Amino acid sequence: MESAIGSKIRSLRRRHRMSQADLARRLEISSSYLNLIEHNRRTVSADLLLRVSSILPIDLKSLSPSEDGRVTAELLEVFGDPLFENHDVLASEVRDIAAATPGAAQAILRLYGAYRAARDSAQNLAAKLLTDHGQFDDAQRFAFPSEEVSDLLQRHFNYFPELEHGAEALSREARLQSDSLFADLATYLRRAKGVEVRIEKAGAMRSALRRYDPEKRVLRLSEVLRRGSRNLQLAFHAGLLTQDEVLTRIADDPLLTTPESKALCRVALANYFAGAVLMPYQSFLKAAQDERYDIELLGHRFRASYEQTCHRLTTLRRPGAEGIPFDMIRIDIAGNISKRFSASGQRFARFSGACPRWTVFEAFLTPGMIRTQLSQMPDGKVFFEVARTVRKQSGGFRAPRTQYAVALGCDLAYAREMVYADGLDLASRDAIVPVGPTCRLCDRLDCEQRALPPLLHPLQVNEQLRGVSFYAPVKT
Repeated sequence: MESAIGSKIRSLRRRHRMSQADLARRLEISSSYLNLIEHNRRTVSADLLLRVSSILPIDLKSLSPSEDGRVTAELLEVFGDPLFENHDVLASEVRDIAAATPGAAQAILRLYGAYRAARDSAQNLAAKLLTDHGQFDDAQRFAFPSEEVSDLLQRHFNYFPELEHGAEALSREARLQSDSLFADLATYLRRAKGVEVRIEKAGAMRSALRRYDPEKRVLRLSEVLRRGSRNLQLAFHAGLLTQDEVLTRIADDPLLTTPESKALCRVALANYFAGAVLMPYQSFLKAAQDERYDIELLGHRFRASYEQTCHRLTTLRRPGAEGIPFDMIRIDIAGNISKRFSASGQRFARFSGACPRWTVFEAFLTPGMIRTQLSQMPDGKVFFEVARTVRKQSGGFRAPRTQYAVALGCDLAYAREMVYADGLDLASRDAIVPVGPTCRLCDRLDCEQRALPPLLHPLQVNEQLRGVSFYAPVKT
Protein backbone atom coordinates (compact mmCIF):
# COMPACT_ATOMS: atom_id res chain seq x y z
CA MET A 1 0.00 0.00 0.00
CA GLU A 2 1.37 3.44 -0.93
CA SER A 3 1.95 5.93 1.81
CA ALA A 4 -0.94 8.42 2.08
CA ILE A 5 1.30 11.49 2.09
CA GLY A 6 -1.55 13.88 1.37
CA SER A 7 -3.46 12.82 4.47
CA LYS A 8 -0.36 13.37 6.58
CA ILE A 9 0.11 16.85 5.15
CA ARG A 10 -3.52 17.66 5.98
CA SER A 11 -3.12 16.36 9.52
CA LEU A 12 0.06 18.37 10.07
CA ARG A 13 -1.49 21.53 8.59
CA ARG A 14 -4.46 21.29 10.94
CA ARG A 15 -2.21 20.61 13.90
CA HIS A 16 -0.47 23.93 13.23
CA ARG A 17 -3.79 25.76 12.78
CA MET A 18 -3.07 26.72 9.18
CA SER A 19 -5.88 27.06 6.67
CA GLN A 20 -5.80 25.19 3.39
CA ALA A 21 -5.88 28.49 1.49
CA ASP A 22 -2.91 29.86 3.44
CA LEU A 23 -0.77 26.77 2.83
CA ALA A 24 -1.73 26.72 -0.86
CA ARG A 25 -0.75 30.37 -1.19
CA ARG A 26 2.65 29.79 0.40
CA LEU A 27 3.21 26.73 -1.80
CA GLU A 28 2.17 28.78 -4.86
CA ILE A 29 -0.49 26.28 -5.91
CA SER A 30 -4.28 26.52 -6.03
CA SER A 31 -6.44 25.60 -3.06
CA SER A 32 -8.33 23.09 -5.19
CA TYR A 33 -5.09 21.33 -6.15
CA LEU A 34 -3.98 21.20 -2.50
CA ASN A 35 -7.40 19.79 -1.62
CA LEU A 36 -6.85 16.97 -4.14
CA ILE A 37 -3.38 16.31 -2.68
CA GLU A 38 -4.69 16.19 0.89
CA HIS A 39 -7.30 13.62 -0.16
CA ASN A 40 -4.62 11.50 -1.87
CA ARG A 41 -6.01 12.13 -5.34
CA ARG A 42 -2.83 13.70 -6.66
CA THR A 43 0.77 12.61 -6.20
CA VAL A 44 3.24 14.84 -4.40
CA SER A 45 6.42 15.65 -6.31
CA ALA A 46 9.75 15.72 -4.51
CA ASP A 47 10.04 19.46 -5.15
CA LEU A 48 6.62 20.16 -3.66
CA LEU A 49 7.35 17.95 -0.67
CA LEU A 50 10.53 19.89 0.05
CA ARG A 51 8.56 23.15 -0.15
CA VAL A 52 6.03 21.73 2.32
CA SER A 53 8.86 20.75 4.69
CA SER A 54 10.20 24.32 4.58
CA ILE A 55 6.81 25.60 5.81
CA LEU A 56 5.68 22.84 8.15
CA PRO A 57 8.02 20.96 10.52
CA ILE A 58 7.48 17.65 8.72
CA ASP A 59 9.79 14.67 9.25
CA LEU A 60 10.35 13.28 5.75
CA LYS A 61 11.32 9.89 7.21
CA SER A 62 7.85 9.57 8.73
CA LEU A 63 6.37 9.59 5.21
CA SER A 64 8.06 6.36 4.16
CA PRO A 65 5.91 3.24 3.49
CA SER A 66 8.02 1.31 6.01
CA GLU A 67 6.97 3.77 8.72
CA ASP A 68 3.31 3.21 7.79
CA GLY A 69 3.88 -0.54 7.99
CA ARG A 70 5.50 -0.31 11.40
CA VAL A 71 2.68 1.78 12.85
CA THR A 72 0.06 -0.49 11.26
CA ALA A 73 1.70 -3.57 12.76
CA GLU A 74 1.79 -1.99 16.22
CA LEU A 75 -1.86 -0.91 15.94
CA LEU A 76 -2.88 -4.43 14.91
CA GLU A 77 -1.06 -5.73 17.98
CA VAL A 78 -2.98 -3.26 20.14
CA PHE A 79 -6.35 -4.30 18.72
CA GLY A 80 -5.31 -7.93 19.19
CA ASP A 81 -5.61 -7.44 22.95
CA PRO A 82 -8.48 -9.46 24.47
CA LEU A 83 -9.79 -6.09 25.65
CA PHE A 84 -11.15 -5.62 22.11
CA GLU A 85 -12.43 -9.19 21.72
CA ASN A 86 -16.02 -8.13 21.06
CA HIS A 87 -15.17 -5.30 18.67
CA ASP A 88 -14.94 -6.12 14.99
CA VAL A 89 -11.91 -4.04 14.01
CA LEU A 90 -10.82 -4.80 10.44
CA ALA A 91 -7.19 -4.77 9.35
CA SER A 92 -8.13 -2.42 6.50
CA GLU A 93 -9.54 0.05 9.02
CA VAL A 94 -6.34 -0.06 11.02
CA ARG A 95 -4.26 0.61 7.89
CA ASP A 96 -6.50 3.57 7.07
CA ILE A 97 -5.96 5.03 10.55
CA ALA A 98 -2.18 4.67 10.28
CA ALA A 99 -2.03 6.25 6.82
CA ALA A 100 -4.72 8.95 7.01
CA THR A 101 -4.42 10.08 10.62
CA PRO A 102 -0.87 9.43 11.83
CA GLY A 103 -1.35 11.70 14.83
CA ALA A 104 -4.37 9.71 15.98
CA ALA A 105 -2.47 6.46 15.38
CA GLN A 106 0.39 7.58 17.63
CA ALA A 107 -2.13 8.76 20.23
CA ILE A 108 -3.77 5.32 20.26
CA LEU A 109 -0.39 3.63 20.72
CA ARG A 110 0.52 5.98 23.56
CA LEU A 111 -2.88 5.57 25.21
CA TYR A 112 -2.62 1.80 25.01
CA GLY A 113 0.90 1.93 26.41
CA ALA A 114 -0.38 4.02 29.33
CA TYR A 115 -3.19 1.51 29.88
CA ARG A 116 -0.71 -1.38 29.95
CA ALA A 117 1.56 0.49 32.34
CA ALA A 118 -1.35 1.32 34.66
CA ARG A 119 -2.57 -2.27 34.59
CA ASP A 120 0.90 -3.64 35.33
CA SER A 121 1.32 -1.11 38.13
CA ALA A 122 -1.94 -2.22 39.73
CA GLN A 123 -0.93 -5.87 39.47
CA ASN A 124 2.52 -5.20 40.92
CA LEU A 125 1.05 -3.15 43.75
CA ALA A 126 -1.47 -5.89 44.51
CA ALA A 127 1.32 -8.44 44.64
CA LYS A 128 3.32 -6.21 46.98
CA LEU A 129 0.36 -5.80 49.30
CA LEU A 130 -0.49 -9.49 49.30
CA THR A 131 3.03 -10.69 49.94
CA ASP A 132 4.03 -7.77 52.16
CA HIS A 133 7.43 -7.48 50.48
CA GLY A 134 7.91 -3.85 51.24
CA GLN A 135 7.44 -0.50 49.62
CA PHE A 136 6.27 -0.23 46.03
CA ASP A 137 8.80 1.40 43.73
CA ASP A 138 7.29 3.82 41.21
CA ALA A 139 10.31 3.33 38.96
CA GLN A 140 9.16 -0.23 38.29
CA ARG A 141 5.92 0.92 36.73
CA PHE A 142 6.94 2.14 33.35
CA ALA A 143 8.94 0.88 30.40
CA PHE A 144 8.21 4.02 28.38
CA PRO A 145 11.76 5.46 28.15
CA SER A 146 13.19 2.37 26.44
CA GLU A 147 10.18 2.15 24.11
CA GLU A 148 10.46 5.79 23.12
CA VAL A 149 14.19 5.49 22.47
CA SER A 150 13.58 2.39 20.33
CA ASP A 151 11.06 4.40 18.31
CA LEU A 152 13.57 7.20 17.79
CA LEU A 153 16.29 4.79 16.63
CA GLN A 154 13.81 3.19 14.25
CA ARG A 155 12.76 6.60 12.92
CA HIS A 156 16.41 7.38 12.09
CA PHE A 157 16.94 3.85 10.68
CA ASN A 158 19.65 3.50 13.32
CA TYR A 159 22.00 5.74 11.35
CA PHE A 160 23.34 9.05 12.67
CA PRO A 161 25.73 10.71 10.20
CA GLU A 162 26.78 13.45 12.66
CA LEU A 163 28.03 10.83 15.12
CA GLU A 164 29.80 8.96 12.31
CA HIS A 165 31.61 12.15 11.30
CA GLY A 166 32.39 12.89 14.96
CA ALA A 167 33.91 9.43 15.41
CA GLU A 168 36.06 9.88 12.30
CA ALA A 169 37.23 13.29 13.54
CA LEU A 170 38.16 11.83 16.94
CA SER A 171 40.10 9.00 15.30
CA ARG A 172 42.12 11.53 13.29
CA GLU A 173 42.74 13.88 16.21
CA ALA A 174 43.68 11.09 18.62
CA ARG A 175 45.63 9.19 15.93
CA LEU A 176 43.95 5.97 16.94
CA GLN A 177 45.61 2.69 15.94
CA SER A 178 43.77 -0.62 16.11
CA ASP A 179 46.59 -2.39 17.97
CA SER A 180 46.92 0.34 20.66
CA LEU A 181 43.36 1.62 20.89
CA PHE A 182 43.11 1.67 24.68
CA ALA A 183 46.38 3.51 25.18
CA ASP A 184 45.58 5.96 22.39
CA LEU A 185 42.12 6.75 23.80
CA ALA A 186 43.46 7.12 27.35
CA THR A 187 46.20 9.46 26.08
CA TYR A 188 43.65 11.53 24.17
CA LEU A 189 41.36 11.86 27.21
CA ARG A 190 44.27 12.97 29.39
CA ARG A 191 45.78 15.35 26.86
CA ALA A 192 42.64 16.89 25.31
CA LYS A 193 40.12 16.64 28.15
CA GLY A 194 42.21 16.41 31.30
CA VAL A 195 40.67 13.06 32.25
CA GLU A 196 42.80 10.43 33.96
CA VAL A 197 41.89 6.77 33.32
CA ARG A 198 42.40 4.17 36.05
CA ILE A 199 41.74 0.44 36.21
CA GLU A 200 40.31 -0.47 39.63
CA LYS A 201 39.68 -3.72 41.45
CA ALA A 202 36.11 -5.04 41.31
CA GLY A 203 35.57 -4.53 45.05
CA ALA A 204 36.58 -0.89 44.92
CA MET A 205 34.13 -0.27 42.05
CA ARG A 206 31.16 -1.44 44.19
CA SER A 207 29.54 -3.40 41.32
CA ALA A 208 30.03 -0.55 38.79
CA LEU A 209 31.85 -1.22 35.53
CA ARG A 210 32.53 2.44 34.80
CA ARG A 211 32.56 5.34 37.24
CA TYR A 212 33.44 8.96 36.49
CA ASP A 213 34.24 11.68 39.01
CA PRO A 214 33.65 15.02 37.20
CA GLU A 215 35.29 17.07 40.00
CA LYS A 216 38.54 15.09 40.09
CA ARG A 217 38.21 14.27 36.37
CA VAL A 218 39.03 10.63 36.97
CA LEU A 219 37.46 7.83 34.94
CA ARG A 220 37.60 4.46 36.70
CA LEU A 221 37.05 1.16 34.87
CA SER A 222 36.52 -2.20 36.54
CA GLU A 223 39.14 -4.90 36.16
CA VAL A 224 36.42 -7.35 35.06
CA LEU A 225 36.09 -5.55 31.72
CA ARG A 226 37.92 -7.29 28.91
CA ARG A 227 40.09 -5.41 26.44
CA GLY A 228 37.35 -4.76 23.87
CA SER A 229 34.90 -3.60 26.52
CA ARG A 230 37.50 -1.30 28.07
CA ASN A 231 37.99 0.30 24.65
CA LEU A 232 34.24 0.71 24.30
CA GLN A 233 33.91 2.41 27.68
CA LEU A 234 36.69 4.88 26.88
CA ALA A 235 35.11 5.65 23.50
CA PHE A 236 31.72 6.05 25.18
CA HIS A 237 33.11 8.60 27.62
CA ALA A 238 34.90 10.40 24.79
CA GLY A 239 31.52 10.61 23.07
CA LEU A 240 29.93 12.24 26.11
CA LEU A 241 32.72 14.83 26.24
CA THR A 242 33.07 15.60 22.52
CA GLN A 243 29.55 15.11 21.17
CA ASP A 244 27.47 16.76 23.88
CA GLU A 245 25.81 19.24 21.52
CA VAL A 246 24.93 16.55 18.98
CA LEU A 247 23.60 14.18 21.66
CA THR A 248 21.43 16.94 23.11
CA ARG A 249 20.08 18.01 19.73
CA ILE A 250 19.08 14.49 18.67
CA ALA A 251 17.60 13.73 22.10
CA ASP A 252 15.54 16.93 21.93
CA ASP A 253 12.90 15.11 19.89
CA PRO A 254 9.12 15.18 20.45
CA LEU A 255 9.16 11.38 20.48
CA LEU A 256 10.96 11.55 23.84
CA THR A 257 8.42 12.80 26.35
CA THR A 258 10.26 12.47 29.68
CA PRO A 259 13.67 13.46 31.09
CA GLU A 260 14.36 9.75 31.58
CA SER A 261 13.76 9.09 27.87
CA LYS A 262 16.12 11.89 26.86
CA ALA A 263 18.81 10.68 29.26
CA LEU A 264 18.48 7.11 28.02
CA CYS A 265 18.65 8.37 24.44
CA ARG A 266 21.94 10.16 25.16
CA VAL A 267 23.37 6.91 26.53
CA ALA A 268 22.21 4.98 23.44
CA LEU A 269 23.72 7.60 21.13
CA ALA A 270 27.01 7.67 23.05
CA ASN A 271 27.16 3.89 22.68
CA TYR A 272 26.51 4.35 18.96
CA PHE A 273 29.44 6.80 18.84
CA ALA A 274 31.65 4.34 20.70
CA GLY A 275 30.82 1.60 18.21
CA ALA A 276 31.69 3.94 15.35
CA VAL A 277 35.09 4.66 16.97
CA LEU A 278 35.91 0.98 17.52
CA MET A 279 34.56 -0.10 14.13
CA PRO A 280 35.18 2.79 11.66
CA TYR A 281 32.52 2.88 8.97
CA GLN A 282 34.51 2.36 5.77
CA SER A 283 36.97 -0.22 7.10
CA PHE A 284 34.25 -2.10 8.96
CA LEU A 285 31.92 -2.18 5.93
CA LYS A 286 34.73 -3.44 3.69
CA ALA A 287 35.69 -6.11 6.22
CA ALA A 288 32.04 -7.17 6.59
CA GLN A 289 31.64 -7.53 2.83
CA ASP A 290 35.02 -9.24 2.36
CA GLU A 291 34.33 -11.73 5.17
CA ARG A 292 30.68 -12.13 4.15
CA TYR A 293 29.35 -10.84 7.45
CA ASP A 294 31.10 -13.41 9.64
CA ILE A 295 30.09 -11.85 12.97
CA GLU A 296 32.58 -13.68 15.17
CA LEU A 297 35.51 -13.01 12.84
CA LEU A 298 34.61 -9.32 12.62
CA GLY A 299 34.44 -9.19 16.41
CA HIS A 300 37.95 -10.61 16.70
CA ARG A 301 39.34 -8.21 14.10
CA PHE A 302 37.86 -5.08 15.68
CA ARG A 303 38.09 -6.34 19.27
CA ALA A 304 34.34 -6.06 19.83
CA SER A 305 31.89 -8.44 21.43
CA TYR A 306 29.39 -10.46 19.42
CA GLU A 307 26.53 -8.16 20.42
CA GLN A 308 28.52 -4.99 19.72
CA THR A 309 29.37 -6.32 16.26
CA CYS A 310 25.72 -7.09 15.55
CA HIS A 311 24.80 -3.56 16.64
CA ARG A 312 27.35 -2.06 14.28
CA LEU A 313 26.08 -4.14 11.37
CA THR A 314 22.63 -2.60 11.77
CA THR A 315 24.06 0.93 11.42
CA LEU A 316 25.62 0.54 7.95
CA ARG A 317 23.07 2.78 6.21
CA ARG A 318 25.27 5.50 4.70
CA PRO A 319 23.80 6.50 1.30
CA GLY A 320 25.95 5.05 -1.48
CA ALA A 321 27.86 2.81 0.96
CA GLU A 322 25.25 0.59 2.55
CA GLY A 323 25.54 -2.85 4.05
CA ILE A 324 22.82 -5.46 4.30
CA PRO A 325 19.67 -3.95 5.89
CA PHE A 326 19.54 -6.04 9.06
CA ASP A 327 17.04 -6.39 11.85
CA MET A 328 18.22 -7.17 15.36
CA ILE A 329 16.52 -8.45 18.49
CA ARG A 330 17.79 -9.30 21.96
CA ILE A 331 15.78 -11.39 24.42
CA ASP A 332 16.32 -13.01 27.79
CA ILE A 333 15.43 -16.57 28.66
CA ALA A 334 11.97 -15.45 29.83
CA GLY A 335 11.21 -14.02 26.39
CA ASN A 336 11.46 -10.34 27.34
CA ILE A 337 12.59 -8.22 24.38
CA SER A 338 15.14 -5.70 25.60
CA LYS A 339 16.41 -4.48 22.21
CA ARG A 340 14.80 -4.44 18.80
CA PHE A 341 15.43 -2.77 15.47
CA SER A 342 14.22 -3.61 11.98
CA ALA A 343 15.58 -2.42 8.66
CA SER A 344 14.40 -5.51 6.77
CA GLY A 345 10.66 -5.15 7.32
CA GLN A 346 10.56 -7.81 10.04
CA ARG A 347 7.88 -7.05 12.64
CA PHE A 348 8.58 -7.59 16.32
CA ALA A 349 6.04 -7.74 19.11
CA ARG A 350 5.86 -4.59 21.20
CA PHE A 351 3.04 -5.22 23.67
CA SER A 352 2.84 -9.02 23.87
CA GLY A 353 4.87 -12.21 23.73
CA ALA A 354 6.92 -13.06 20.65
CA CYS A 355 6.59 -16.21 18.55
CA PRO A 356 8.41 -19.15 20.23
CA ARG A 357 9.22 -20.63 16.80
CA TRP A 358 11.91 -18.02 16.19
CA THR A 359 15.40 -19.46 16.30
CA VAL A 360 16.41 -16.75 18.79
CA PHE A 361 14.59 -18.78 21.46
CA GLU A 362 16.21 -22.05 20.36
CA ALA A 363 19.62 -20.43 20.80
CA PHE A 364 19.29 -20.95 24.55
CA LEU A 365 19.33 -24.73 23.92
CA THR A 366 22.84 -24.53 22.42
CA PRO A 367 24.68 -21.72 24.26
CA GLY A 368 27.44 -20.08 22.25
CA MET A 369 26.53 -21.89 19.03
CA ILE A 370 25.36 -20.09 15.88
CA ARG A 371 21.88 -21.14 14.75
CA THR A 372 20.26 -20.23 11.42
CA GLN A 373 16.66 -20.20 10.26
CA LEU A 374 14.53 -19.39 7.24
CA SER A 375 11.42 -17.85 8.76
CA GLN A 376 8.25 -16.94 6.93
CA MET A 377 5.81 -14.37 8.25
CA PRO A 378 2.03 -14.68 7.72
CA ASP A 379 2.21 -12.17 4.83
CA GLY A 380 4.53 -14.54 2.94
CA LYS A 381 7.80 -12.64 3.42
CA VAL A 382 10.79 -14.89 4.12
CA PHE A 383 13.74 -13.82 6.27
CA PHE A 384 17.12 -15.36 7.00
CA GLU A 385 17.97 -15.29 10.70
CA VAL A 386 21.21 -15.89 12.61
CA ALA A 387 21.03 -16.29 16.40
CA ARG A 388 23.43 -16.96 19.25
CA THR A 389 23.52 -16.55 23.01
CA VAL A 390 25.73 -13.92 24.63
CA ARG A 391 26.86 -13.54 28.24
CA LYS A 392 27.29 -10.26 30.03
CA GLN A 393 30.62 -9.83 31.77
CA SER A 394 30.56 -10.43 35.48
CA GLY A 395 32.90 -10.39 38.41
CA GLY A 396 34.05 -13.36 40.42
CA PHE A 397 32.57 -16.68 41.41
CA ARG A 398 29.47 -15.24 43.13
CA ALA A 399 28.60 -12.77 40.41
CA PRO A 400 25.39 -13.55 38.48
CA ARG A 401 25.73 -15.03 34.99
CA THR A 402 23.43 -12.98 32.78
CA GLN A 403 22.59 -14.57 29.45
CA TYR A 404 20.75 -13.20 26.43
CA ALA A 405 20.11 -14.39 22.90
CA VAL A 406 20.77 -12.07 19.98
CA ALA A 407 19.34 -12.57 16.49
CA LEU A 408 20.41 -10.77 13.33
CA GLY A 409 18.14 -11.13 10.31
CA CYS A 410 17.66 -9.93 6.76
CA ASP A 411 15.40 -10.40 3.78
CA LEU A 412 15.98 -13.72 2.02
CA ALA A 413 17.29 -11.83 -1.03
CA TYR A 414 20.47 -10.92 0.92
CA ALA A 415 21.09 -14.34 2.49
CA ARG A 416 23.71 -15.46 -0.06
CA GLU A 417 25.89 -12.50 0.92
CA MET A 418 26.34 -14.09 4.36
CA VAL A 419 28.71 -16.92 5.16
CA TYR A 420 26.02 -18.57 7.28
CA ALA A 421 23.95 -19.43 4.19
CA ASP A 422 26.66 -21.65 2.70
CA GLY A 423 25.41 -25.19 2.20
CA LEU A 424 21.76 -24.28 2.81
CA ASP A 425 19.05 -24.87 0.23
CA LEU A 426 17.44 -21.45 0.36
CA ALA A 427 14.93 -22.44 -2.33
CA SER A 428 13.54 -25.37 -0.37
CA ARG A 429 10.08 -24.78 1.01
CA ASP A 430 10.65 -27.59 3.52
CA ALA A 431 13.42 -25.56 5.20
CA ILE A 432 11.11 -22.63 5.94
CA VAL A 433 9.75 -22.28 9.48
CA PRO A 434 6.37 -20.48 9.73
CA VAL A 435 6.53 -17.78 12.38
CA GLY A 436 4.42 -14.79 13.35
CA PRO A 437 4.78 -11.52 15.23
CA THR A 438 2.41 -12.69 18.01
CA CYS A 439 -0.22 -15.38 18.39
CA ARG A 440 -3.02 -12.83 18.19
CA LEU A 441 -1.79 -11.53 14.82
CA CYS A 442 -0.95 -14.92 13.29
CA ASP A 443 -3.65 -16.82 11.41
CA ARG A 444 -1.84 -20.17 11.41
CA LEU A 445 -4.39 -22.28 13.26
CA ASP A 446 -2.37 -25.50 12.96
CA CYS A 447 0.48 -24.22 15.15
CA GLU A 448 1.12 -26.59 18.05
CA GLN A 449 2.72 -23.78 20.07
CA ARG A 450 -0.19 -21.37 19.86
CA ALA A 451 -0.85 -19.73 23.24
CA LEU A 452 -3.82 -17.51 22.30
CA PRO A 453 -6.55 -17.61 19.65
CA PRO A 454 -5.96 -15.42 16.58
CA LEU A 455 -7.63 -12.04 16.43
CA LEU A 456 -9.92 -12.82 13.48
CA HIS A 457 -10.93 -16.32 14.56
CA PRO A 458 -13.14 -16.60 17.66
CA LEU A 459 -12.35 -19.30 20.18
CA GLN A 460 -14.31 -22.48 19.56
CA VAL A 461 -14.31 -25.11 22.27
CA ASN A 462 -15.38 -28.70 21.71
CA GLU A 463 -14.69 -30.91 24.68
CA GLN A 464 -15.01 -34.00 22.47
CA LEU A 465 -12.13 -33.05 20.15
CA ARG A 466 -8.45 -32.22 20.62
CA GLY A 467 -6.26 -30.69 17.89
CA VAL A 468 -2.53 -29.99 17.80
CA SER A 469 -3.21 -27.25 20.31
CA PHE A 470 -6.17 -26.15 22.38
CA TYR A 471 -6.85 -23.34 19.92
CA ALA A 472 -6.46 -25.36 16.72
CA PRO A 473 -9.77 -26.34 15.07
CA VAL A 474 -10.44 -29.95 14.18
CA LYS A 475 -12.72 -31.09 11.37
CA THR A 476 -15.79 -32.88 12.69
